Formats: sequence, structure tokens, C-alpha cells
Amino acid sequence: MTGATVESANEARRRHYWRRIERAHEPGAYAALDAAYRQPHRSYHSWAHIDELLAGLERFDSLASRPDLIAAAIFWHDAVHLARDPDGKIRSDRQNVRDSIAAFRRHTLLGGSEAQAVEDLVMATADHVGARAETEHYPGFCDDLDLFVDLDLSPLAAPWDIFAANTQKIRSESVGVEEAEFAASQARMLEGLARGDAPVFRRAETRAAWDATARVNLARCIAGLRAAGR
Repeated sequence: MTGATVESANEARRRHYWRRIERAHEPGAYAALDAAYRQPHRSYHSWAHIDELLAGLERFDSLASRPDLIAAAIFWHDAVHLARDPDGKIRSDRQNVRDSIAAFRRHTLLGGSEAQAVEDLVMATADHVGARAETEHYPGFCDDLDLFVDLDLSPLAAPWDIFAANTQKIRSESVGVEEAEFAASQARMLEGLARGDAPVFRRAETRAAWDATARVNLARCIAGLRAAGR
């Protein structure tokens, strides 16, 4: 498949899922997302990441109780992604996630449990391992949260050359962070995802598709990061 063909397929999928949720948003919502994901400093957290998650949702759509709300969470979960505040202070992932939720709230027409469900899905990306559904916003929400977390982690199961390239893209977004500091921080994060013999992915179907490859990638990347951080 050529690059142009892949891009065409990504755009078609993106349009398909946006049409499913467009009426749940204020006019101009997609333009706001487009401006965000095309920001020059973004290398990994761009439309390409959103497209990858939408491809995963398309593959496992039948597992979702509310694929529309999962799609909304995919579109908004990285709406804000900055390495530093204007004063130069390093921003936490949690702050970026909270600001992404605020952006969603400014543009959504959803209310009540549906809006809170999307917010809780997005918030789960601040702690992939520890995130749990505290409220069953609709029948099947807990399983949908598990699926959404798995989709956000699905790039861990990419072919190694893509996985390695993604690591470099994430590195390029870490403005002002020393190489050793980045390597140590990234290694700690990946070790938290690897968790010994525990599965990386939550749903049985995603584990079957992605877990083995992800574990090989994680072990290889962690070893390289630890060596670079010495």
C-alpha cells in the first residue's frame, strides 16, 4: 500500500468516525482539533496517532458498547499536548490530559452521563495501568474504558522500525529535556507498562492481537533506553 493510499484510507476513516459524532459538537469543533493536531511541535501526538487509534477502533468496533463515545475520546484525548508551560516549567501528562478534557467540554454538545463518560475515558490516558471505571455511565462502560486504554497503547505493538521511530518522535517533543533524563523517564514509563508477566492489554481480543509483539518491543526499547541513560 503506497503512502498516498494509506493517507487516503486514514482520511476516509477519520471522516467516517467524525460524521458519527459531529452532531454532538459545536460548529468549529473539528477545525479546532485540526489546528491542534497540526501544530508544528507535534511529532508523535499528531493526526497520525489519532488515525492509528481510529484504525484500531474500526478493527474492534464490535466490542464497543458505545463506539461513538470511544471515537469522541480518541479525537479529544490529545487535543492539548505541550512539553512546557509558558514559564518553562515541564508539564505533566496529567495536566495535558486535563486541558484536553477542558477543550472537549468547550466544544461538546453532550451532557450528563455521556459527557462524563468521554471525560473519564480521556482521563484514563493519564494512568494507563491504574485507570479504572469508578462509575458505570452506561451498560458496558467499564469494558469500553478497557478497550479505549488498549487502543491508546496499541502503537506498542507496531513493527519495530515504527516503534523505534515513534520513540524518536516522542523524544523530539520533549523540548529542553536532557538525553539521559529522557531515557530514564521513558524507561520507567515503559517498565510500568511491561509489569513483569502481566499482560500489556486488558481485553482478551486485543491481547491476542497485540500483546506478544508489544512485550518484545518493550523489552528491546527499555534495554536501549537504560543503556542510553547511563
